[in-house]
Amino acid sequence: MNDGTPTPWHLTPPTFQEIEEAARRIRGVLVETPLLESECLNARLGGRLLVKAEGLQRTGSFKARGAWNRLSLLSSEERSHGVVAFSSGNHAQAVAWAGQRLGIGTVVIAMPSDAPAAKIERTRGWGAEVVLYDRATEDREALGRRLAAERGLILVPPYDDRRVIAGAATLGLEVTQQAKAMGAVPDALVVCCAGGGLTAGCALALETLTPTTRVFAAEPEGFDDTARSLAAGMRLGNAPGATSICDAVQAPMPGILTFSINAPRLGGGLVVSDTEALQAMRVAFEEFRLVVEPGAAVAFAAALCGRLPVANRIVAVVLTGANVDPGMYQRALSTIT
Repeated sequence: MNDGTPTPWHLTPPTFQEIEEAARRIRGVLVETPLLESECLNARLGGRLLVKAEGLQRTGSFKARGAWNRLSLLSSEERSHGVVAFSSGNHAQAVAWAGQRLGIGTVVIAMPSDAPAAKIERTRGWGAEVVLYDRATEDREALGRRLAAERGLILVPPYDDRRVIAGAATLGLEVTQQAKAMGAVPDALVVCCAGGGLTAGCALALETLTPTTRVFAAEPEGFDDTARSLAAGMRLGNAPGATSICDAVQAPMPGILTFSINAPRLGGGLVVSDTEALQAMRVAFEEFRLVVEPGAAVAFAAALCGRLPVANRIVAVVLTGANVDPGMYQRALSTIT
């Protein structure tokens, strides 16, 4: 219920103009990742499946878009203070990379102690200080706010910030432009979803560019908070103790800003199992020679296993990241499809 208090500016949706400005800001710095298509997959599915290979992005995930847009907008004074973020790994690496490239001296990242070792190591490799916490007993947002207050740092959230969302939305712009060049207007776009920032950004971009395209959120079982929240019409959290190999898409509940954007715009939520995510990782390798991490494969999995039928349609999906430990990737390649 609104008590009349104005909503903070950063918690209001970005305009389409801000999304276009973000696209200009990242041009020449980030990669325009390819939109791919497999004749074999199309024949198998009975339609056209367009696959956005975002794991080829800087730092190995789409998170570089929002991180670069947000950090490049910091004033000189804000940069001198430094930044702090909380993340299971991909936003962590993106903020660390952007901070190093922009010359921000202090970058602190709160990461769960059970995050993939490769993500922790790469975050440190970009020069960030990593503060580990217990995912089961500690509140990452509270930890991030505490570190910001104690050390005078600028908090860079992974999704609930209009500048982060505007950066993520540039992926939706690219998908639309690349599909058009292929003679296609997608009937649907399926996006891997945790807190909902990429999903929200794509929904905002596509409602202007291709309003007939329905955007869907894809999540792993046990972390289907967006799907359940959309069905209930209110934000719902995940049950304590849930586990999944899809570490990149494990948020406690949808963001305040992201859900306000997604609720009236999304076509729904799609849920896949860990096994289906592993199978999708293997198919991505077999058909496109792409390395994909489990959480980044859930949108692809939703199309492959029929959660969203592709037959007689044009469906675009996003492979959101490639930061996977070798052991997990070996497990995916040995999975039967």
